[in-house]
Amino acid sequence: MKARDVMMAPVITTSPHASVKDVAQTLLKHHISALPVTDEKGRLVGIISEGDLLHRHENDTEPRSPWWLLALTGTDAMAADYIKGHARKVTDVMTRDVVTASPETPLYEIASLLEKHAIKRVPIVENGHLVGIVSRSNLIQAVAGAGKRFEMSLADETIRSKLLAHLKAQPWAHIGLLNVTVNGGVVDLWGVARSDTERKAIRVAAEGITGVRAVNDNMRPWPMLAEG
Repeated sequence: MKARDVMMAPVITTSPHASVKDVAQTLLKHHISALPVTDEKGRLVGIISEGDLLHRHENDTEPRSPWWLLALTGTDAMAADYIKGHARKVTDVMTRDVVTASPETPLYEIASLLEKHAIKRVPIVENGHLVGIVSRSNLIQAVAGAGKRFEMSLADETIRSKLLAHLKAQPWAHIGLLNVTVNGGVVDLWGVARSDTERKAIRVAAEGITGVRAVNDNMRPWPMLAEG
């Protein structure tokens, strides 16, 4: 399996010029832990996560360095902490050196990147443009849905592409919260449905794609995620 087989797309993103407050509200609204940052042409320029918002002056969680640390680290480190804690724009807080992969990257390489860099997600980039994202949970979903086979056939790729394209055209479908894996014509639906009605509609859409043999609904309802 490759990144394109399990990546979530489209991706919920933010702009370098967005406010830190807006990012915090988006993370809470969608129950996610990070947002890729893209420019006006869809090119990945950074990523901002919960970790970047932990030490903020709004909630009095700025780091308090002892006086003697100044002699060891200098004033630049303290200035950088100040920026993290007080900057209002994403561009001043985001991580710019982002670990990425291509849609053709094998999943074992994605797993190695997650482990090596101690990160939770890898943005998928093609020709400089963000096309998806693979998280730790997506890898677990691939393992859970693959059974003994761990390679997506051309027919399975077609089913996945058709289903995602169909759902993308539906105004009721929040596919930024949905992931799909296909193995031997069996579709596994993962992620979050905002309502029971949307959940059922997604399942019906999957069942209507040519070549689908069965559909496993592993989606979580929105309230359950909110409580967790």
